[in-house]
Amino acid sequence: MILNDTIARVTDRIIARSAGPRGDYLTRMAAARKKGPARGHLSCSGQAHAYAGAGADQSALVNESAGNLGIITTYNDMLSAHQPFERFPDLIRHAARDVGATAQVAGGVPAMCDGVTQGEPGMELSLFSRDLIAMATGIAMSHNTFDAAVYLGVCDKIVPGLIIAAQTFGHIPTVFLPAGPMTSGLSNDEKSQIRQKFAAGEVGRDELMKAEMGAYHGPGTCTFYGTANTNQMLMEFMGMHLPGSSFVTPNTGLRDALTKAGAQRALSLSDLGDNYLPVSDVLDEKAYVNGIIGLNATGGSTNLLIHLVAMARAGGIILDWQDFSDLSEVTPLLARVYPNGLADVNHFHAAGGLGYLIRELLGAGLLHPDTKTVGGGGLEVYTQEPKLRDDMVVWEEGTTESLNLKIVRPASDPFQSTGGLKRLNGTLGNAVMKVSAVKPEHQIVEAPVRVFNDQEEVKTACKAGEIVQDTVVVVRFQGPKANGMPELHSLTPLLKNLQAKGINVALVTDGRMSGASGSVPAAIHVSPEALDGGAISKLQDGDVLRVDAVAGVLDILTEGVLDRAPVRVNLDANEFGIGRELFAQFRRSVGSADTGASVLF
Repeated sequence: MILNDTIARVTDRIIARSAGPRGDYLTRMAAARKKGPARGHLSCSGQAHAYAGAGADQSALVNESAGNLGIITTYNDMLSAHQPFERFPDLIRHAARDVGATAQVAGGVPAMCDGVTQGEPGMELSLFSRDLIAMATGIAMSHNTFDAAVYLGVCDKIVPGLIIAAQTFGHIPTVFLPAGPMTSGLSNDEKSQIRQKFAAGEVGRDELMKAEMGAYHGPGTCTFYGTANTNQMLMEFMGMHLPGSSFVTPNTGLRDALTKAGAQRALSLSDLGDNYLPVSDVLDEKAYVNGIIGLNATGGSTNLLIHLVAMARAGGIILDWQDFSDLSEVTPLLARVYPNGLADVNHFHAAGGLGYLIRELLGAGLLHPDTKTVGGGGLEVYTQEPKLRDDMVVWEEGTTESLNLKIVRPASDPFQSTGGLKRLNGTLGNAVMKVSAVKPEHQIVEAPVRVFNDQEEVKTACKAGEIVQDTVVVVRFQGPKANGMPELHSLTPLLKNLQAKGINVALVTDGRMSGASGSVPAAIHVSPEALDGGAISKLQDGDVLRVDAVAGVLDILTEGVLDRAPVRVNLDANEFGIGRELFAQFRRSVGSADTGASVLF
């Protein structure tokens, strides 16, 4: 199939834009390969330190008789998605020994749960945790004793942080090993309805707690299609997972077999053999374009419009939001998974999942087929699905048709002709919106604004019944410099209740919403942010905004707004408490949302 003209053009544009930094990056990676792992050049004392805890693997390490696999783990048992990783190091060590190699945990890095911190001060550390994870991984890998690596991570900022680190050590072959989603519990739609009823005061906290525990009930990722599961999709579309491994549930025979196979695959790609495949060769410009196509085709998380930009910069690749928007215009929406449908990721996987989507997009000329992948060959191998045969994983041809047309559709008959994400631009600045779950009649809102400087003010106004007419709710001073750009997902039930009353409502913010952004149109990541004097800092109650996700417009319709002085507010409360004081330097040096909101680039 001939590649779509727009995809070819955008790819060429990214390659040209990135030529300088990408060339410099590849030169550094080639030089790092020549130096190789340093354990053979370490002093005897240095080697003894590195091998002292390796037990039966010591002799193999000393003799350098086989590859040594580094394990980066984000295990903790407070995150349901990461709890299964507790068992992974032993599985990986045994898998390495089975092929005459060794494996060591190089380091554990922090991993926080955005679900726990929603609406709390800890959420102000969430975005910064991505870059901290990258730095912590850098420390773990700095021992330079590994021929290959496996990275254990799933959730929101965690996979992007690990990818940034993996590219920094881009000369080392690496495979990402997921843990999989929890089994289906109370449906996401039922849970959402209970949340709305609680927000409206129709049910008590006991009923709310019962629903939440029924939805989040066991190990694995949350089953809605938020940032965590979007990350898993990206790792397949970009060739960093083994084919079909993203949505296999934890603690099953197939999950364990995939973990072992991933460890052995990483070792087989090391420079000790003939199949050397470093991360720097896998994550090129085409791989990132494939990831953006996957993001649009599945209606994925808006958080990735920040993360993919930062991830790409770690490999010398420069993306901008216009790339996302142009690719969205030619990418059909092929999946409906909650919140832009009723199905969860387990239903999606059973209906054909990522393998079916990749097959359809390849067949329509909407993906680069010739990328290098850890699965071997090009992207075509990701149309296969793993099966367990005699405790070993084998790959067989995946389904050629959707097994549930309400969940996944062929490219010839999509849910909608364009992707699930939209860039908005205008006199208020740059922003993005997840439109896959927003009904057409709600995608254009032109109304007076009600301006708030934090989310608690919004909650107070909603509970007091103050919003009774069509309104654009503006929540500002939520950008990366102001307070670390927390997600404002706890506002969702309140805004959905207003919408359900027939009020045409939209959210506009320089903060983030959530990977689970739903039916309320939300123009988020507004740049420049309020603290930088962006136009959002000049708005007053009653000014009229046009939020148009169809035309991609975010315009101030009231005259004279841009002539006003920017509003300044006291942000001292953001400086202390729940660890915020430790991240003051991050707030001072972080870049804008449209450049990845990073302290690293």
